Amino acid sequence: MAELEVALIGAGGIARTHLPAWTALGARVRLYAPDGRAPALAREFGATSVGSLREAITGAGVVDVCTPTDTHREITLAAVGAGAHVLCEKPLSLGAAEAGEMADAAEAAGVRLYPGHVVRFFPAYARLRDLVAGGALGRVAVARFTRTGRYPTWSGWFADPARSGGILTDQMIHDMDIARWLFGDVVRVHARQQGHVTAPAPEGAVATGTAVLTHADGTITQVVGVWGPPGTPFRTTFHVSGTGGTLQHDSRAHPDLRITGAGADGPAEGIPAGDFGESPYLTQIREFAEAFAGGPEPRVSGRDGVAAVRIAEAAAESARTGQAVELAPLTTTAAAVSTEGIDQ
Repeated sequence: MAELEVALIGAGGIARTHLPAWTALGARVRLYAPDGRAPALAREFGATSVGSLREAITGAGVVDVCTPTDTHREITLAAVGAGAHVLCEKPLSLGAAEAGEMADAAEAAGVRLYPGHVVRFFPAYARLRDLVAGGALGRVAVARFTRTGRYPTWSGWFADPARSGGILTDQMIHDMDIARWLFGDVVRVHARQQGHVTAPAPEGAVATGTAVLTHADGTITQVVGVWGPPGTPFRTTFHVSGTGGTLQHDSRAHPDLRITGAGADGPAEGIPAGDFGESPYLTQIREFAEAFAGGPEPRVSGRDGVAAVRIAEAAAESARTGQAVELAPLTTTAAAVSTEGIDQ
């Protein structure tokens, strides 16, 4: 694989996760962050710091967008306008129309846009996908996904729905995407959220959300998210039941998957979740880098990113109104490729 020239935009927590993956793949990385934190991060990882978005993007083969969600559209369209492929952290944007515009622009320019839906690359979820697709659970009827962690008060924008979308869009979109990946398109969403859902969020704030997704094939998925007080451990679980059995996983209880066959009375059987030897972020970025270089398409596409935003947007609307939201088919609208905003 030829050496990649990567412009990484942002210097927060997710940039700190992406950067070592790019350097492990031998990419040459230059960083720009509007908040001025790029020089310190660049020194730490042996990258180059530049002083503007234009300087970062010019000549880059790939632009990796690791900034707050409300800036994703502008930076992505600037990168696409400069002829670069784009990795954009999830969610692609705050709304499906903007996300669709980003995907349309990339397609019109002949470049690739991939969303950072990294949970697809975690071994337990990848193994779950293989088992469901292979029929190990028979016809799946119901699934439940939970995701719990500390309220991200260290960055004020997370608590601002106008910037992050709040817990439904920023955190729960991970499992909304997984649900669609496993069970197909979502046609109905009913959601609720409680707790502290506005900015600023004080230390000790708590927010919770729940969404019930109805898939086109009739499968029902429940997605639950928690942003808890300091000391809340990070934990994910899933519980998937079908005519052939039930599959369970708890990231803090056991590293493998637990499957119980239909009608079984004995203890659950353990199934290895996969290889834990490599960071899922490295696995993700390697797949993207290979695709950028002309290799096979990765396991997630720009259109998948649009669909995930669409589900999250419906969940937010349902939480506001108290009513279920029916989802119509996605439409594609051509977007002009622009370099607007590149002088930042």
